[in-house]
Amino acid sequence: MTHIILPPATIGIIGGGQLGRMMALAAKPMGYTVIVLDPTPQSPAGQVADDQIIASYDDVSALKNLASRSDVLTYEFENVDRDVLKKYASKILPQGVDLLRITSDRIAEKTFIRDEAGVPVASFQIIESAEQLKTGTTPSILKTVSGGYDGHGQWQLNTPFEASQLVDNFPGGRLILETLVNFKQEVSIMVARSSDGHITTWPIAENVHHNHILKYTTVPAKISSTLSKKIIEIAHKIAEKINLRGILGIELFVNDEEVWVNELAPRPHNSGHFTIEAANVSQFEGHIRSVVGLPLPEITLTQSATMLNLLGDELTQAKADFKNHPEWHFHDYGKATIKADRKMGHITVLGDENGQALIAWGKQHEQRNRL
Repeated sequence: MTHIILPPATIGIIGGGQLGRMMALAAKPMGYTVIVLDPTPQSPAGQVADDQIIASYDDVSALKNLASRSDVLTYEFENVDRDVLKKYASKILPQGVDLLRITSDRIAEKTFIRDEAGVPVASFQIIESAEQLKTGTTPSILKTVSGGYDGHGQWQLNTPFEASQLVDNFPGGRLILETLVNFKQEVSIMVARSSDGHITTWPIAENVHHNHILKYTTVPAKISSTLSKKIIEIAHKIAEKINLRGILGIELFVNDEEVWVNELAPRPHNSGHFTIEAANVSQFEGHIRSVVGLPLPEITLTQSATMLNLLGDELTQAKADFKNHPEWHFHDYGKATIKADRKMGHITVLGDENGQALIAWGKQHEQRNRL
């Protein structure tokens, strides 16, 4: 029989941002105790957890402390010290450290997807010098191998001239140059695998990015049944090959019948936030269920949904309008400081008509922020 960690056992979460917050909010109603490790006092996750260890992520004594007080560990982001986790926490980390190794390095990730999972990715080149960049394919996107997010550490190179300009200001280090593919839509799928190997997927979502940051998500994605079947098969392949525990976000590019995997996220994903209100089990509850060994039910979408990210001061504007929108499911992440393009919260609505109205609201206030 599979070992199941039942409440009131303690779940330790490395990372205190909004994803950790929503993990904790999923775990607490089930009766689990939650401890968060994050350097920021009163972090978003720390505000709703039972306790927070205030320390940097590379603080070995703090990680040991968290591990000693937890029955199971998980994380909300990829850039965790794998060596420390392997040494002090591998026995209580169901997701393992190999998943982190693959998903925290874009070259390792693309190679795994293409060669081990046998799934299409955009062509890519490893760039280690300015000379190599001169002969690189364009149009393409140059990315840092690790640490990039929301457009940070990325340079779009549409022409050889743009590439030559970057040569003069070469970022340095090991980089990856990904050829741009001719895609029509950006979509994503969340997949989880239980301790007994059962694989569960959530409905495929369609995403729109502004300046490389996810702006809004609609579900179900407007794609063919043939394409939907391909994407679900890809999710199953990757989950099996990676020996997945917990939840995995898979971002993909698609056109009418072709699909390429763009990125993997070894934890809940921004584009899966709609599942809190629009699915019978949220991505966060699914993640917790998987890491503690509980079974995962089949996922159903209760209604079409739209999720809008609130970036920077859009949170303030949304708070002011909240009283006029009873249809809004409003989420404030509790971050202390508002910064431009920082994810401060999100809104989800159910139904197509409400979704169109929410997107219109987002466009109006995004334009206001540009003025």
